[in-house]
Amino acid sequence: MKYPRLLFFIVILACSACAAPVGDLFPPGENQPSKAIYLVTHGGHAGIVVKRNDIPEGVWPEHNDFPAAEYLEVGWGERDYYPMTDPHLGHTLKAGLWPTASVLHIVGFSGLVTDYFPHSEIIRIDLSYPGFERLCSYLHNSFAKDEHGNSIPLGPGHYGHSRFYLSRGSYHAFNTCNVWTARALRTAGCPITPAFALMVGSLMSRAATFGMVIQERPAGH
Repeated sequence: MKYPRLLFFIVILACSACAAPVGDLFPPGENQPSKAIYLVTHGGHAGIVVKRNDIPEGVWPEHNDFPAAEYLEVGWGERDYYPMTDPHLGHTLKAGLWPTASVLHIVGFSGLVTDYFPHSEIIRIDLSYPGFERLCSYLHNSFAKDEHGNSIPLGPGHYGHSRFYLSRGSYHAFNTCNVWTARALRTAGCPITPAFALMVGSLMSRAATFGMVIQERPAGH
């Protein structure tokens, strides 16, 4: 019994270490400038919202597809399931049971984030400049590219001025949209363990410990 217990404690310690903030990235120092991002819930997953003008030049060139937008919201999911407006059980099982292709959903909008998403829980997270730049690089690197190095649009998105793009990486039961979002936060230095963020509830509850809830999800939504 000694060795299984030892292995158990090693795993717990490893997971705890992963959940610690990256000291030189997060949180921003008291007198250090910061950039705000937002997590916005949509049913079973959450999107990341960034201010378009905050994106460093050349780091995430795909943002130029939305020149009139003040903000960009980014979501990630299974290629067939995510674009569907009314998926059935078979699509749900396919999306989770084995690795499949993935897509990015990009929405450009202007105005207050709370006004654009009035029925969503929203958490604001302040990142350091280096952490924000790493987040933008993560988002850029999530785009699949054609032979010329260009992103691959797949058609209009679900709402507003939005598009789907082919993404890199496989979607499966242990690499969900929420894990992808948690990995983006971890890349920026936030104290979150992506493997523990399979569901949107765990993602948002953890993010609330290092961010600020600026809008609760209204009852009935």
